[in-house]
Amino acid sequence: MDATGITKVASFKGVQITGVTISQNGRLFANFPRWHDNLPFSVVEVFSSGEYKPYPDESWNTWNGHPEENKFTCVQSVIAHKNSLFVLDPASPKMKGVIGNAMLYEFDLATNILLNKWIFDKTVAPEKSYLNDLRIDQEAGKIYITESGLGAILVLDMNTGKIRRLLENHFSTKSEAIWLTVEGQHWVKGGEKPHIHADGIALSNDQQYLYYHALTGYGLYRIPTEALNNESLDKEALAEYIESLGNTPAPDGMVFDQQGNLYLGDLERNAIMYRTPEGELKTLVQDTAIKWPDTFTIDSQNQFYFTTSRIHEMEGDISQLEFNILKVPILG
Repeated sequence: MDATGITKVASFKGVQITGVTISQNGRLFANFPRWHDNLPFSVVEVFSSGEYKPYPDESWNTWNGHPEENKFTCVQSVIAHKNSLFVLDPASPKMKGVIGNAMLYEFDLATNILLNKWIFDKTVAPEKSYLNDLRIDQEAGKIYITESGLGAILVLDMNTGKIRRLLENHFSTKSEAIWLTVEGQHWVKGGEKPHIHADGIALSNDQQYLYYHALTGYGLYRIPTEALNNESLDKEALAEYIESLGNTPAPDGMVFDQQGNLYLGDLERNAIMYRTPEGELKTLVQDTAIKWPDTFTIDSQNQFYFTTSRIHEMEGDISQLEFNILKVPILG
């Protein structure tokens, strides 16, 4: 642990990480999107030593240049929930467009075998889409997913398999006309200003509200889950339920703690912020080691884990860059 309270949990040299999640019994998982050539694995389980191995096995993590059944294509997010690990695969290597179909997999953490898979056809995950992150609403039997390529919220019914693409024409799911300045430089992607739409996602502890945020934007929004799940509402009626919560720093990851604080990355300040239930913004930690805080997870001991995906540095050779899982205690 350094002076800021940050502890390095695991490190990956030249392998860009995005997602991290910890299960209720303390198993830690991470994922790596296929944004570069020669990716050695898509999902790993990380052990207390900092060592790791492909999850659920090497076969699932083998890539032969095209989508194959029971093999990952381009994994963006992992979420441990109850006794399962959910793996979200937007199937868009290098973000150049969906090949095959986007997928969501559910693995049984007791046996590490596949329990369920859901296929997203092109009507809900079109070629230019990029499924980004998810939250699970067990009571409603729904999974909520941000789609950052074009901007939308997807709602998956876990019981029927039906998938609805919502708010795709609403400004709240869209990038804003801003330049992000990360570590003193405008963030540039492919020589242009990036526009990354609905990305950060969080479900309130009472599961009454879904919070979401564009990556290239400052506006935080929420919508009642009851409205999202009301299929009788047309798009205009649904939009009436959206609530603007004002501006926050531009985040990637978002998560609630048990006290109802909403944590958000602050990409422009190498920091992690939190928004109290009263709406006040405070700093959890700020340090130069926090290079693009991407995804968050909190364990039973109130240790806050996060990844440094260094997305602002992904354009060139990343072989010598170190991508980390870090943790810091939540105080109070």
